[in-house]
Amino acid sequence: MSTNKMQVEIWSDVMCPFCYIGKRHFETALGKFTDNQQVEITWKSFQLDPTLPEKEELDHEQYLTERKGLPKEQVKSLLGHVSQSAKQAGLDYHFEKVVTVNSFNAHRLIQMAKTKGLGDAAEERLFSAYFTEGHDIADRETLTKLGKEIGLTEEDVNEALTSEVYAGKVNRDIYEAQQIGVRGVPFFVFDRKYAVSGAQPPEAFTETLDRAFAEWRKANPAPALEITEGPSCTPDGSCS
Repeated sequence: MSTNKMQVEIWSDVMCPFCYIGKRHFETALGKFTDNQQVEITWKSFQLDPTLPEKEELDHEQYLTERKGLPKEQVKSLLGHVSQSAKQAGLDYHFEKVVTVNSFNAHRLIQMAKTKGLGDAAEERLFSAYFTEGHDIADRETLTKLGKEIGLTEEDVNEALTSEVYAGKVNRDIYEAQQIGVRGVPFFVFDRKYAVSGAQPPEAFTETLDRAFAEWRKANPAPALEITEGPSCTPDGSCS
């Protein structure tokens, strides 16, 4: 991570519907934030259900009713509500297509992507693959295809899924979440001082960005140079 930008760390799981919605809400706030070029985002791994198998056994409704013990009618109402919230954020969820599998391999891919500056691209592609397109995010062939779409090579993806380095990075993020008290995702941490839990509306992120950045800027003032002017050229092509 850079030291000359304010850090925002986001704990997230690819199989979390509110994490994708929260991503959109945060992006809306960040897009309107004047100093957004001075903010660096780091995605962190979290697993909502590490006991899930790598091979599909249940569809998403069955998963919530049989494994989580929720009444069927409550599940239908819940998924309808989440789909509507997603639509309001500009997302198109298809829970009937969702392949409910363990997300650990997807997190390994994200950790590899982060080393190439592609962490956000990996999160976005995997969210869309899971909630909109119904791809199997535990399947290695699928992850290779998705990884190549964002700019990784087949060798990169293979390394991500076989090297203990990236598995270790996933586990360290999960352990760190436990240490700082993360009980659910999405969980946004601003400059290790403030946190926003859940898919809050953009206004909540704007308020926290303003407060955290003001304190960060006070502690990290922009360089104030004393400039002696002379003949020069500017990027717009003018010289004087």
